[in-house]
Amino acid sequence: MSPLLETFMLVCFGLSWPINVMKAIKARSAKSMSLPFILLIISGYVAGISAKLLSHQINYVLVVYFINLAIVTVNLLVYFRNRHLDHESEAKTPPVHSLA
Repeated sequence: MSPLLETFMLVCFGLSWPINVMKAIKARSAKSMSLPFILLIISGYVAGISAKLLSHQINYVLVVYFINLAIVTVNLLVYFRNRHLDHESEAKTPPVHSLA
């Protein structure tokens, strides 16, 4: 029963990541994204995978961990793409001078 509940938890978390990736791709900006948050999530999935491997609990749950890790890694790549787009946008925008 425990692996089933763990899988359910991972699927619930995992369903949110593709939505987040699509939102970030459409936004074309990293301003609403958090690199520390993404790295923390990746670290959590790596820890979960490591725990499964170290305890020799190699089952279908491990597959879900890898799928989630892959999707969050895509989110990380989109973050860097969007950050690059932000820098390009800032370079093209002339500075605003205040008269005050």
